[in-house]
Amino acid sequence: MGESGDEALTPAGRLFLQEETKQVIHCVIGLKNPIDVELVKSEVRKSTMLQHPRFSSLMVRDERGVEHWRATEVEIDRHFRVIEEALGEEGDERAINGYLAELSIDCDGLSMDKPLWEIHLLMAHNCLIFRIHHALGDGISLMSMFLASCRKLNDPQALPAIASSPSTRSNTSNPPFNFYNLLVSLWFSFLFVLDFILRCFWVRDPKSSITGGAGVELWPRKIATATFSLQDMKTVKTAVNATINDVLFAVISCGISRYLDSRAHNGLRDGVQLTGLAMVNLRKQPGLQELSNLMKSNSGARWGNKFGMILLPIYYHKSNSTDPLEYLKRAKATIDRKKRSLEASFSYKIGDFVMSTLGPKFAGLLNYRILCHTTFTISNVVGPQEEIMIGGNPITFLRANSSALPHALILNMVSYAGRADMQVQVAKDIIPDPEFLVKFFEDALHEMKEQVTAKI
Repeated sequence: MGESGDEALTPAGRLFLQEETKQVIHCVIGLKNPIDVELVKSEVRKSTMLQHPRFSSLMVRDERGVEHWRATEVEIDRHFRVIEEALGEEGDERAINGYLAELSIDCDGLSMDKPLWEIHLLMAHNCLIFRIHHALGDGISLMSMFLASCRKLNDPQALPAIASSPSTRSNTSNPPFNFYNLLVSLWFSFLFVLDFILRCFWVRDPKSSITGGAGVELWPRKIATATFSLQDMKTVKTAVNATINDVLFAVISCGISRYLDSRAHNGLRDGVQLTGLAMVNLRKQPGLQELSNLMKSNSGARWGNKFGMILLPIYYHKSNSTDPLEYLKRAKATIDRKKRSLEASFSYKIGDFVMSTLGPKFAGLLNYRILCHTTFTISNVVGPQEEIMIGGNPITFLRANSSALPHALILNMVSYAGRADMQVQVAKDIIPDPEFLVKFFEDALHEMKEQVTAKI
C-alpha cells in the first residue's frame, strides 16, 4: 500500500502511463518581448499551478505496481530548460516546429524523480514550451489553469474571459425530447458503439498514403502550422447553421482528399472511408472551466482527464469533382448524428470499466489497437478570444501538440484572439511534406468562404 496521504491516480491517468499510450502534452506560447528567465520562475512560484497537488507531487508505485501521487517539495530550477542559442536559420516558426518534432518522440524526457512537468525557454525565439504529462490533465484542464495565470492585455488587473465551447449544439442538432427523438438517439448510439467495438478488435481503415500503424509512434516527426481566421470560419459556419467544429472537420476532409489526390498512385477508389479519432469534453459545462470549479471534487467539472473518443469518418473524393461546400454539408450531418448518440460517453465508460476489471496493461493495448485501426487524430481547444499577457509579456500565439501516436497524422488546433493555429504533426517517412498538406487545409477554408460570400 502507498504511504498515508498518497492519492491514487484516476483510471485515465494510469492509462497515459502505459508504454503503448504514454503521452506528453506540449503547450507552445509565443511572446512579444524577450524572456526574463528569473521573472518567469517567479511567476511560476506564485502561480495557481503550484497550488494544485498534481503539479507538486511525484508519481510513485507501491509494491503491487499501483500508481499514486505523493506530495513533494518542488525545486523550480529542475523544471526549467533554457536554450540560449537560435535553433536554426529557418525562421522562428520552422525552428520552433523542428524542436517540437524532436520532443514529440521523447516521452522519457520527463523524469519520474520530480513532478511530471517542465518548461523549455527558447530565448532566441521568444517562445515558451510547457511540457505536461497527460496523466496530470487534459487540454480543457490545462488551458483553464493557464488562463488563471494570465491577464487581459487591455486590462492588466483582469483575468481572461472564459470562452464558450465551439461545439455548442445548434437547434437542429439538439432536437426537443420526445419518443421519436429518443429512438433516433438510441439507434445512432447502437450503430456508433458497435462500430467503436469492431474498431477495437477487427475493422481497420484501408491502407493509404497517410496510414500509420504499430511502431509508427517511434518514427521521426515533422510539424507544420496551418493558420485560419476565426472570422472566416464563422462566416462559413453561419451560412449553413453549422459550428466551428463542423467547419474544421470539413476543412480537414477536403484537405486530406486533395492531398491524397496529389500523391501519385494512391490506390484509393473514390468514396473510400478513412477514419479520424476525435476527443470530446464530457464535463457538464462545455468549453473552458473556471479553475476554482475544476479543483472542487463535487463541482461536476472535475480536474484531470474527462473526455471521450468518437470516430469521425471522412471520404476520399477526387479534387476535380467535388465542391468544397459538399464537404461541409457532410461534416455537419456526420457530427450532428454523433451529438445525438452516446458514443463519447460510452468510450469513456468502457475505458473506465476495462481499467478497473482487466487492468491498465489490457486497457493500454486496447487503446493502442484502435489507434492502429484508424488514420488520424484530431483535437480542438478553444482559447481566449482577446489578447492576453503573462508576467506582463504579451502573448502572440498559443499552440499545442502532443507526443507521437501510431498515427502518421496528428492534428491539434487552438484558437486565440481571432485566429486558430492547427499543429500538423506527421511521421515524415510517410508524409514527407506537411507544409504541402497545410496549404490544402488553408486553401479549403478560403474556397469555402469565397463560395459562401459569393452567394450572399
